[in-house]
Amino acid sequence: MTAKHPILRIGTRGSPLALAQTHETRDRLAAAWPELAAAGAIEIEVIKTTGDLVQDRPLAEIGGKGLFTKELDEAMLSGRIHLAVHSMKDVPTLLPDGIDLPCILPREDVRDAFISLKAKSLADLPEGAVIGSASLRRAAQILNRRPDLKLVNFRGNVQTRLRKLEEGVVDATLLAMAGLRRLGLAHHVTSALDTSDMLPAVAQGAIGITCRSDDAASLRYLAALNCLDSQVRVSAERAFLARLDGSCRTPIAALAELEGDSLSFRGLIISPDGATVHQTARSGLRAEAEALGRDAAEELAAKAGPGFFDVLKT
Repeated sequence: MTAKHPILRIGTRGSPLALAQTHETRDRLAAAWPELAAAGAIEIEVIKTTGDLVQDRPLAEIGGKGLFTKELDEAMLSGRIHLAVHSMKDVPTLLPDGIDLPCILPREDVRDAFISLKAKSLADLPEGAVIGSASLRRAAQILNRRPDLKLVNFRGNVQTRLRKLEEGVVDATLLAMAGLRRLGLAHHVTSALDTSDMLPAVAQGAIGITCRSDDAASLRYLAALNCLDSQVRVSAERAFLARLDGSCRTPIAALAELEGDSLSFRGLIISPDGATVHQTARSGLRAEAEALGRDAAEELAAKAGPGFFDVLKT
């Protein structure tokens, strides 16, 4: 059976990882709703974002959060697409008016992966070794433990970064385990970093799907896909980030974990040079997820003082 017209148009970035996440979303929708399983019922539209187009500068220099979502938001509000699929770590904590985030897919591995052809772990890298990373969060946590290493900006999709590593441009790099697994590239991982050694980005490993607030059909379709546990964990982490006004300019990390109705939360803020770290932890009930995240952020904001983030934003 073939649909005469697409029932849903899904917007996505064009990177291999973005497309893999969108194909997972399409397949889950088709499995949940018979009418969406028909050929042609779901159409995928690739939309270039500012973050994709500007590859020669660090994200912090070109505006931080929103670089990978703005054009997708505009396409949705204009009616060009019904849904947009996002890596949740790229989604600003404040969504544009008229756009909802009703669906988080089951979260993947949250850890960061260490990849190197020259060393088995960060600790094994020789003094002065060069690590490529586009993430201030990763760079700052590395420098906190190994101030002798050299960090260089390392943009591009996963495949580009792996190629640069093989060409010897850098001695090592860090990438998200989730992305490597979704791309079938986990065999490149030298070692996975425990979250006690490298706290992940807020919402790392989570895929979020947005739609218009007034699009009842899309909201109904997405309700069937939402993973409540993943949504609770992400909501705690994003509440932490929102209170700290986090962006790509601010090294912030957080992780919420669930065991039944019990939620444990860890969060940290760190100076870009890795020299100053403020961290905290919370535990409580899943119903308190956002409150726990906000409370942890309040503590760290007070510890850091009013000038901490101002320095980072200059």
